[in-house]
Amino acid sequence: MSEILDIAHEMAQGLFKVGAMDDITMREVEALCLPVKKSFAPEDIRRIRIANHVSQTVFAAMLGIGKTTVQQWEQGQKKPGGAAKRLLDVIDRKGIAVLG
Repeated sequence: MSEILDIAHEMAQGLFKVGAMDDITMREVEALCLPVKKSFAPEDIRRIRIANHVSQTVFAAMLGIGKTTVQQWEQGQKKPGGAAKRLLDVIDRKGIAVLG
């Protein structure tokens, strides 16, 4: 999320908490603030894992998937799906510690 969207989202959360924004508007703001879904090439997944200094086994455990799946992603035999792509994006932007 860009810095401007982060600020807008934080402001909206404050308005929601004090009752100045309804549920529907808050959901719309949150939908607008979601990052664009990225595609991850095998080299991107390996780069993310190595940048976070973890093995395939540890990376898989942190994502809640099997080691074989990480291997297949890194070899280009499979591609990560919806939730996995979101997690990879968050890890890429903020580091694996956000999952811990």
